[in-house]
Amino acid sequence: MCKAMASFSIENFGCRATDADASAIRRLLLASGLIQRADHAEADVVVLNTCTVTAAADSQAREAIRKIHRVNPSARILVTGCYAQRAPEELAALDGVSYVVGNSHLKEIPAAIRELQQTNPSSVSDFVPLSEFAADEMSLARGPAKILTGDIFAPAMLPFLSMSTSVRNLDRTRPILKVQDGCNNRCSYCVIPFVRGKSRSLQPDEAVAEVNALVSAGAKEIVLSGINLGTYGRDLSPRVALVEVVRRILDETRIDQIRFSSIEPQDITEEFVALVASSDRIAQHFHVPLQSGSDRILRAMHRWYRAAHYGARIQLIRRMLPHAAIGADVIVGFPGETQEDFETTRDFISSLPFAYLHVFSFSARPGTRAAALGDAVAPAEIRERARALRELGQKKSIEFRESEGGRTVRALTLARTGDDWTEALTGNYLKVHIEGRQPANEWYEITISPLS
Repeated sequence: MCKAMASFSIENFGCRATDADASAIRRLLLASGLIQRADHAEADVVVLNTCTVTAAADSQAREAIRKIHRVNPSARILVTGCYAQRAPEELAALDGVSYVVGNSHLKEIPAAIRELQQTNPSSVSDFVPLSEFAADEMSLARGPAKILTGDIFAPAMLPFLSMSTSVRNLDRTRPILKVQDGCNNRCSYCVIPFVRGKSRSLQPDEAVAEVNALVSAGAKEIVLSGINLGTYGRDLSPRVALVEVVRRILDETRIDQIRFSSIEPQDITEEFVALVASSDRIAQHFHVPLQSGSDRILRAMHRWYRAAHYGARIQLIRRMLPHAAIGADVIVGFPGETQEDFETTRDFISSLPFAYLHVFSFSARPGTRAAALGDAVAPAEIRERARALRELGQKKSIEFRESEGGRTVRALTLARTGDDWTEALTGNYLKVHIEGRQPANEWYEITISPLS
């Protein structure tokens, strides 16, 4: 049998942290000698990096597995990520799945694929593409799906999967650099701490090295991300604050612009906002999860702040950075949320200078405290509340864009184009159209047009 390099494709579901993991997995597989395919139908191995933050996210992953198996029944499907960590047996039972690898073992994915596909596990060159198996050989070779996972809270099970300083080319404009993983909070609705483990941080020297590698590969903006980014460095010895590592990145790299992913309200300090205000190399963009404007619901959610505290932090941003984009996550339909609670949330959001909202319907996650609460909100009522907040979010977005009309700012071109335009992103998170079809990852000076 002629032997050749195996091929893989990869698909990511979920947040910026899972996106960063997917990029790191991709680089691990390329370094192992596999060839990447853009189309799942042409790949020997399909890697799905899953999310489990909602029931809809789980359903999306299962549907993707079924579709891939229909289109490419000979492909070995390896499922990893948060859903794989939470419910590996559930995924292993699906037709087409060959391996389930939890977050606890992300670095073992190349070895898992070698185990699946080569006769001699010591040599990458011995990969055997699945297309070279006869049908009867394939049925014998597949067998039951294997599971590789472990206790995510055990110290030995806390890998930090970074971008890898060996990166030579970018797989996206505005690459995401995960500098923090895991979470020590226990919000009553959130399953993520149980599938990501304890909060842990990339060492500052490594973070700087990663940024320099990305700059060398062509990055002009990076997004610093984490599951709970504001807690960066609290696990390190000596302890390091997020503002300290950001200052090092500014001083020791040539990155044009840093953007932050989500920052919890308690971590929006005057020092942090002052740091953003001090440099034109930091995007004036803050995503600050709210979840509810009702103190009663915030207590039930086990959130560590109250509405007045949150509002004060948002006003701090607006006072120090009047042009900053401020976004928020909001959950509607949390168990026990009354109409009065919802109206309190809606009025609170109306009073604050948000540029956009991400609205989520409550989804009970197995193992969380909220899943055991009674007093569920009727699905029809949840849908109506979500609709109302999305309308409010759209109104806020229009108001913010109108307020920025006429300003001249720089914007980074993205990959999306039309017949005579190219999409670009400003530092304060406004998507604009530049005339003509331009290459991605280039800076342009633009004047913001209202509702362009």
